[in-house]
Amino acid sequence: MEKIMIIEDDPAVREELALLLENEGYLTRAVTNFSGIPDQVRAFGPSLILLDLGLPGRDGFSLCAQLRRLGAAPIIVVTSRNSAMDELQALSLGGDDYITKPYRIPILLARIKAVLRRSGQSAGPDTLEAGPLRLSLAQGIVQAEGQTAELTRNELKILAHLMAHAGQIVSRADLIEALWDSRIYIDDNTLSVNMTRLRGKLAGLGLPELIKTRRGMGYQYDAV
Repeated sequence: MEKIMIIEDDPAVREELALLLENEGYLTRAVTNFSGIPDQVRAFGPSLILLDLGLPGRDGFSLCAQLRRLGAAPIIVVTSRNSAMDELQALSLGGDDYITKPYRIPILLARIKAVLRRSGQSAGPDTLEAGPLRLSLAQGIVQAEGQTAELTRNELKILAHLMAHAGQIVSRADLIEALWDSRIYIDDNTLSVNMTRLRGKLAGLGLPELIKTRRGMGYQYDAV
């Protein structure tokens, strides 16, 4: 059974979400003590986290980043903050999706299912090798000449798709469809944020130009 952890400070919203998700067949746990949240996440081992940004005595953005560093479950930010900058920051810090309140229940449920489906997908062989990179899909790490970088789930999927099509131009639309199944769940902004983070990590391995932008066409993994 898939487990969802609810990190929400409004008791009414928290109880509504728990009831809704349990009726859908999920096992839920809601945080009511907002100190030591990472330890609670480790103990529960959720399949997915619903995270509000406005938490008592805690910055939701820093918590999102901390949970991502744990290598924890995918994170959907559910918040009343509806500015583009807030969304961009949450996704930059490791959020997998961003939903603003008030939300429509069918849309929330559909996006939860989509993120869970994405996180459980198999990307083929356990290890991909192309050009200077060796990518471990099981461990979420990429290696080049003895150096290693850890990738988020989205960065991993972007790189895996580009490596599988090494030397070919992959359009933004094809990347979005391959990563997120349907363009309804993601936009160009989010892809750009993830691509920037991935390129930064490859630059840390000494390979800043490995993924090239082909203007007007998409991206190309240069395996030569």
